[in-house]
Order: sequence, then structure tokens, then C-alpha cells
Amino acid sequence: MRTSRIKPVLVVRNSVSSFSSSASSALVQTTISANLQEKKKKKKGTKKEGVWRWDAVVAELARYGDSADALRAYASMRRRDVGPGPSTIPCALKSCASLGSLASGKILHHQAIVSGLDSDVFVASALVDMYAKCGSPDEARKAFDEMPVRNVVSWTAMINGYVQNGLAGDAVSVFKAMRAEGAVDVDSVVMVSGICACARLAEMNLVTGLHGLVVQGGFESDVSVNNTLLDGYAKSSGISDARKLFDEMTERDVVSWNTMIAVYSQNGLAKEALDLFFSLIRDGTVGHNAVTLSAALLACAHSGALQTGKCIHNQAFKMELEDNVYVGTSLIDMYCKCGKVEMARKGFDRMQNKNIKSWTAMVSGYGMHGRGKEALQVFHKMQEAGVEPNYITFVSVLAACSHAGLVDDGWRCFKSMTNEYGISPGVEHYACMVDLLGRAGSLDDAYELIRGMSVKPDFIVWGALLGACRIHKHVKLGEIAARKLFQLDPRNAGYYVLLSNIYADAGRWDKVEKMRILMKKKGVVKPPGYSLVELHGKINVFLVGDLEHPQHKEIYTFLDGLSTRMQVAGYVPDIRSVLHDVDEEEKETNLRIHSEKLAAAFGILNSVPGSSIQIIKNLRMCGDCHAWMKLVSKIMNRQIVVRDANRFHHFENGNCSCGDYW
Repeated sequence: MRTSRIKPVLVVRNSVSSFSSSASSALVQTTISANLQEKKKKKKGTKKEGVWRWDAVVAELARYGDSADALRAYASMRRRDVGPGPSTIPCALKSCASLGSLASGKILHHQAIVSGLDSDVFVASALVDMYAKCGSPDEARKAFDEMPVRNVVSWTAMINGYVQNGLAGDAVSVFKAMRAEGAVDVDSVVMVSGICACARLAEMNLVTGLHGLVVQGGFESDVSVNNTLLDGYAKSSGISDARKLFDEMTERDVVSWNTMIAVYSQNGLAKEALDLFFSLIRDGTVGHNAVTLSAALLACAHSGALQTGKCIHNQAFKMELEDNVYVGTSLIDMYCKCGKVEMARKGFDRMQNKNIKSWTAMVSGYGMHGRGKEALQVFHKMQEAGVEPNYITFVSVLAACSHAGLVDDGWRCFKSMTNEYGISPGVEHYACMVDLLGRAGSLDDAYELIRGMSVKPDFIVWGALLGACRIHKHVKLGEIAARKLFQLDPRNAGYYVLLSNIYADAGRWDKVEKMRILMKKKGVVKPPGYSLVELHGKINVFLVGDLEHPQHKEIYTFLDGLSTRMQVAGYVPDIRSVLHDVDEEEKETNLRIHSEKLAAAFGILNSVPGSSIQIIKNLRMCGDCHAWMKLVSKIMNRQIVVRDANRFHHFENGNCSCGDYW
């Protein structure tokens, strides 16, 4: 019996031997010495006192996050034949959960059984929590089902355990069972857990139903419950319901504001996100933090609001958050997506603490600007720094190779994923490789790669092939890719337009007409093109043929005057892909009113001569607009930076950074 008890304790000790903390180790040693002294005295009640002292030490270490030393103290206690008390094992289990040490947790479970403490509600609840946090939800459920008595902590641990392991449906089932059993009083903590589970399922009725329970239970003024409801509404029923709840909240904390700002940012509603951010600043009753700034910077990145992003950067500097890993990474992302990759790199180099997201953001930033060599240099530096790339990092690296046409480098990185890091390629990686091969003209190789994929190709992969067929005017493969896309994503007008453009380039106007009829029959509508340009901190939006902007008359007058200079310089409108059933003059007019041209004209009219202009376009630039921008940059002596749906284009002195490779 003694041997079986000591052996597990030694395993616990070995499992944490690599951890150390001078302060907590001193506390452990002090307790060990005290217990040895007590043992020498051999007084009555000494062992009971020893148990009490060990309970206090293990609990104190666990409470302050010294998980390794908490287990080390527990192991020392067991080596001295001091039996665990009912509060010692839960604290030790908490430390196992914190370390993710399933092996140590199982040993503690065994000792709880041997000590007859496994049926104690606190021990059993800690077991459920430990198994869940160590990635064993089935074991957690087994421990939960074996509990003779459950309290609200037990139910909460099981619900959270399922949520943490991505089993939201099971979490909701447990919550419903708890409600049906009615054996415990629901508190705000378990209510938050239930709402989290429903939010993961993104089902409106579930969240709405729980909102009713919140009101019924008197939790409508509980800020933590309302914050979770905000997230639940945003994920299930839409942003408007989340905003309605936010406006109705009688009390808001920084989490409330952060959640609502993040909801807007993540859904591309940059203006609403930034308006709310500045409302928080003006309100002044609730402070903001690193999370707030990161969410606001995301909105700036989406909308290209460089000046606003700089203001937020200044705020981060004043709050001494510039080196915060989350804010720093958000700054890198913002500057890259606002066309200022050099500023992003300066911020990146200043960061003292970088995580995998920081490195990946810099790789991605170089990639979207077509600077593949620099992206690979950052990638290699990351590896030299001992930071292991993950799934997303390789997506960024392969995308960078694709935008720069680095076929050999792309293949090497693609193979290294599996061979060196054991990462199985997913659809995103295959899509990058198909795009890389397709853009380089190796369309047959791209098609063969798709046919040999280890995962089922989705619309991203087939979309990459169709885009490459559009570039190289490959009708046969374009038709194959389009047919797959019409099955996978039948409501996406972009695929019909791409195939129609392929037919137009080939002079197959009968096929173009069939595409138009098919789109009309299926009710598929091409999304309107729009462009954004920031001026004095305000975002100006331009649609195709826009007549709503206050300066539209000046813009069209400027374009008319510019047209003459363009023609003298040799500009000829590229009308090949414009609808064939209008006359030549109308085709040229249609091209002249594209949104990015209106945005560029507005930027030139309203900025200092020689300054750069930043434009964001929601769709891929057409060939004519690309040629137009190159020539305008030379005639007007301006740098024009356009971020379209695919990448960045830096137009300067008649050239584009993409080298006409997009």
C-alpha cells in the first residue's frame, strides 16, 4: 500500500521538476522544515497541524499562480506520509489544470479515490475542471456523472469545460439539464457560461431565450452577464440587437465598450467602431486599455484611416502601451493595411516582446505589398529567434510568395510545413499554391495540385484557379473552375463576372451573353464597386458614377481636363471587357467613372501637390484603371497607393510596384 502511494507522488514531483520560483521555493522549504520539527517533537496532534500547514502552503501557491511549486509542495507533503485534506487536492488539481498536466491530474485523481475524497463535491468539481482544461472532455463528463451531489460550481465547470473544448452543443445540453433538474440556484457565473455556449452555436433563439432568463433571474443589471449577452447577440442575431442591448445597459465597464467596438470592427463597420471609440474617450467615465486601442486600430486598418490610426498610436505612446504585444501587433497590421509598410517595420523593430502574431503580421504586411523577399527575411529571422511558425504563419508566407511570383521559395515553404513542422496543409495553403502557380502561368500544374489535394478543395482553391485563368485567358480550365464554383458558392456574382471576362477576352460574346442571362435567371447581382479615401481624418466613399459626393462636379470637370492630357501621353482606354452591346464612346465613359478614378481625382484636388494619395477599393482593379493610375502618377507627379481586394499597388512615376503582376 505504501509503495503504490509513494510512486504516484514521485511522478507528480518529476512532472514539475523543471519549474522553479525562488520566492515560492523558499516558502516550500520553510514549510518542510516546520513539519520536520513538528515530527521530531512527536506531540499529539502534530500530524493534524502538519496537514493544516501543507493545506495552507499548497493553497497559497495555487492562488498566486505558482502552479509548479504548488505541485512540488504537494509532492513533498506526500513523501512525508502526510495525507491530503479535502482542500489540498482541489488546489493541487487547479495547478494541474493551469499547467495542462493531465498525467499529474490523473495521479491526483487516483489519490483522491484512495483517500476516499473523490465523492467530495469540491474535489469532484476540481476534477471536472482539470480534465476539461487538459483537453479531456470525456473524462470530465465521466467525473461529473459520477458525482453523488452537484453544486452550482460543478455545473459551471462542466458547461465551461465543453465550451473550452469546442463542444458548444454539449455545453448547452448541460445547461438545459441543470435548469430542468432545478437542484441549484442559478448565479451570474453559470449564466455567463450558458450564454457563452449559446453564442458559440450562433443561434438567435437560444441567446434570446437566455436573455429572458437573465431578466427573470434579476441579472439584467449585472455587467458581466450583459457583456456576454452582447457577444452572444453579435454572433447570432446581428449587430443591431447587440447595439440595442449596449444602449439599454444601465452600467457599462471597459469590457462593454471593448466588446461593442470589436463587434463593429470585426464586421467591417469601421465608421461605427471609431465613432463609438471616440464616444468612450469623450465620455471619460470609463477608462480604456490595450484591448480598446487594438479594436480601434483594427477599424482603422479595415477603412484605411491612416490619420486616425496615427492618433491612436499617439494615445498608445502616452499610455506606455506601444510595446504591449497586442497593441504593437495591431499597429503593425494597421500601418501595413494603410499602405505604410516602412512605418510598420519601425514599430515591429521597436517591440521588445513579440509573439507569433507579431511576426506573422509583419510577414503578411510585406506580402500584401508584393515584397516577398522581405517577407521571407522576416520569416527566417522568426525561425532564428526560436519562434515556431504555425498554420496562419505559413498562409502568410505562401501568400507573400504568390504576390511576388516566388515559385521556388513557395514550394520550399510548402514542403517544409509537413517535413519540418508537422503541419498538414489546409485549403488556405493549397489556395496560395494554386494562386502562385497559376499567376506564374503554370495552370496545368495548379490544376494537378488541386486534383491531388489531401483535403477537399473549396471555393477559395477553385477561385484561385479561376482568377489565374482570367489573367492568362485560359478558357477551358476557367470553365472547369467556374462550374465547381457555381456549385459551391452559387450566389457569388464574382465568379460569373470572371468567367464572363474570360469569354470577353477570347471574343466569345455569345458566351458573355449566356453568362448575363444565367446571372439574371439566378438573381445574382454583382456587388457595387466602391473606393475609400481619407482626408483630414474623414473617410470619403465613392461609388461607380457617384453623383452624391459634395464635390462631384469639380471631380468630373477635373477628369475631363485630365483626359486630354492622358490621350496626348498615349493613354488608350482598355475596353475589351466592357459590355459589348454599347457603343465605343459609352464604353470609354463607363471606364472613366470607376470609383477608384473618382477617389484619385478627389485626392489630387484636395491635397498638397507632391503628396501621396491612399485609396482602398473593395474589388479587384480592372486593367484599364491600373494603366490609368500608372500614367496619372507620372503626369501629376504623385504617388498613388491603392489597396484592392487582392493586394497593394504603389503607383509612382508611371510604374506600379506589382510589376503588372496581380
